[in-house]
Amino acid sequence: MNNKELGDKIVHLVGGEKNVESLIHCATRLRFKLKDSSKADKESLSTIPDVITVVEKGGQLQVVVGNKVGKVFDEIMNSHHITSGASEDGDPNDQKDGVMAKVFDYIAGVFTPLIPALAGAGMIKALLAILSVLHWIDVKGSTYAVLNAASSGLFYFLPIFVGISAAKKLGANSFVGGVIAAGLLDPNFTALKESGLDTTFMGIPLILASYSSTVFPILMAMAVYAPLEKWLKRITPDTIQLFFVSMVGILIMVPATALVFGPFGQYISSGIGNGVAFMMDFSSILTGIIIASAWPFLVIFGIHWGTLPIILDNMANGGDMIKPITAASVFAQMGIAFGIFLRSRKNKDLRSFTFAGTVSGLLAGVTEPILYGLILRHRKLIPLLFISGAIGGAMIAVFDVRISTFVFNSIFTIPNYTPTLGYAMGIGSSFFAATILAFIFGIKDIDKTSSSNEKKQDEVTTFKQDKIKSSAVEEIFSPLKGEVVPLDKIDDPVFSTGAMGKGIGIEPTEGIVFSPFDGKVVDLFRTKHAIGLASDEGVELLIHIGIDTVKLKGKYFESHVESGAVVKKGDKLVTFDVQGIKDAGFQTVTPVIIANTSDYLDVLPADRKQTNAGDQILTVIK
Repeated sequence: MNNKELGDKIVHLVGGEKNVESLIHCATRLRFKLKDSSKADKESLSTIPDVITVVEKGGQLQVVVGNKVGKVFDEIMNSHHITSGASEDGDPNDQKDGVMAKVFDYIAGVFTPLIPALAGAGMIKALLAILSVLHWIDVKGSTYAVLNAASSGLFYFLPIFVGISAAKKLGANSFVGGVIAAGLLDPNFTALKESGLDTTFMGIPLILASYSSTVFPILMAMAVYAPLEKWLKRITPDTIQLFFVSMVGILIMVPATALVFGPFGQYISSGIGNGVAFMMDFSSILTGIIIASAWPFLVIFGIHWGTLPIILDNMANGGDMIKPITAASVFAQMGIAFGIFLRSRKNKDLRSFTFAGTVSGLLAGVTEPILYGLILRHRKLIPLLFISGAIGGAMIAVFDVRISTFVFNSIFTIPNYTPTLGYAMGIGSSFFAATILAFIFGIKDIDKTSSSNEKKQDEVTTFKQDKIKSSAVEEIFSPLKGEVVPLDKIDDPVFSTGAMGKGIGIEPTEGIVFSPFDGKVVDLFRTKHAIGLASDEGVELLIHIGIDTVKLKGKYFESHVESGAVVKKGDKLVTFDVQGIKDAGFQTVTPVIIANTSDYLDVLPADRKQTNAGDQILTVIK
């Protein structure tokens, strides 16, 4: 289940978006303020695999989803009309993200809601291509014309849909965003280009271009319109705001887009397209290898969204050569899954997973389960992905394969690529090369990984009975001075049930948090009440100062490090006012949790009732 599906399911089970008064998030939880809490199906929410637990507390329904809470929150806000306060502890990177990170986030937020429509229209294109090849439809007949219109309409009017989605992403009126984009596609405007005459707007020369299927101009226009709309709302009297804000926004943005953003966007698109074409002319083989090999990493880090506007603009200007090359990597992932399926004879779970991954990839072009669930878990497969993807990528680049409509890379969309034979040879070579490499050089002793749960439990028991050999443990030292509290005694079921992981609680007697090991700061939330650390050995530790202290919004807390900082054992991380927090009505007991408990055989607390900072409090059994 992806983040959008998870978000949609959660919203449905809390009673629908109409039952949500507001939504915020903290370190691990979606915090819903509901109009009628009786409409929330808490039992069904708790059964969702990606939901750790559900807590009703302090007038909020708290749905705990762990570290991906920010992404799930974003998907909910992008897909539903729900009022948002900023996250109470915020995204720890919110103030620190670079420009490129914000650009990629913007692009991803704009196109994610459009992907189903793009894929559906693209599949109709693929269907028409197959029917045409088989001569089962008359390409000059009215039936073909209607179906072709059904598949082409979205791409022709794409700027309008991008305008709607971009405005919504940026918090502006989405329909005004669509109207601004529609102005560029109006027949009266497009006729100016077809006339061939010199045109001006209020004496300023207009550089005319075709904006159908383009995305860069409207993406830039919406980035300017959103703050403009907010400013207009601030200065406009309520009595005329209904029409005045949108009227002025349209009057400013349509000419500005035609004069500035449109030509600039076209230059960007042409420049990138020419750059890729130059690389192809320099060495098509090298270009194919680079793009196909880099594509999985772009997907993993979410940067692949940044290529979508480029690909769509290329499609609108003679055909795109990037997407065909990336298909080599996609089919290589399918091949690796199929090779592991053939190699694994005894591990029924793995065979089932890899077979399902192969089939869903071939039929629907969906390979994320393979990439995340197989290849990244077994890193030995990554070089095999590079090699097999590079083989097909080079071949596709040599044939100069192009595509003019957006489709997922499945067997059904092969006819959409030109030349079809060159594309088929490229993806076929990647698939079979990956299958052979995975079958021969795949996961070592793969059948031995099918050990039963009983055997694993026996190993754990034996391990404990051997009194924990030092080579297989990591000791975790106390970040605080205070009284040790058993986890199940903490007044918060998210922690007391062990849902977030094993650990202990500490009732602090001094308000200083020290680093319990050598490592780095993974997350420091803006309200500074929670900090995530990772040791050099891979242990992930969450230190959550107090219960529900996110509501203090940073009051009584002071940080001495930043996210990403490298720390040594004993370094000061956070200071806080113990008495001030108590006087504000909050508990100060601090859960110290091994967030990746599932990666280890066990986590054992030390037998002590009091601890000083630096005392050993947990033993992680590897």
